[in-house]
Amino acid sequence: MPEPTDARVLFAGRYLSVVSETWPGIGEWEVLRKYPASAIVPLTPNGDVVLIRQFRIPVRQELLEVPAGLLDVPGEDALTCAERELYEETGYRSHDTSFLGGLYLSPGTTDDYVHLFVGHTDDEPAGDPEPGIEVERRPFTEMLAAARAGRVRDAMTTLALLLAAAQASSA
Repeated sequence: MPEPTDARVLFAGRYLSVVSETWPGIGEWEVLRKYPASAIVPLTPNGDVVLIRQFRIPVRQELLEVPAGLLDVPGEDALTCAERELYEETGYRSHDTSFLGGLYLSPGTTDDYVHLFVGHTDDEPAGDPEPGIEVERRPFTEMLAAARAGRVRDAMTTLALLLAAAQASSA
């Protein structure tokens, strides 16, 4: 695998950094580096999907998303992170969680990687949602149709819903 001949950190924050790398034959390339993340499609016994609505500063709007979060707890694996984030954000707990796949969100500019899972919840949450997050339950079929029609604005959520549907149809 090729490597840059030089790299310097332009910015280092709590969860991400910007690095300027020099590549032979390419030149200078700015790369956004961040913690990987985990996301989960939580399905209730009656066929709803538990989603979160929250304001996203970079895009200046509220988005409807599957619960997700960064793997920023030392030693935590992707599955544990997905289940932890689900509980923290929504109050729901997952069981029978399975891996759907993973993806780089924009590999031309960042190493941002998300592990995707699907899990089953009880009908009611076991705890309270995180402040600032609105929990929404929607029929999974409705959200799958929205994802297929391009009406889900978050790429991670779109792919997670599509992969969850594909896994269910192959089972």
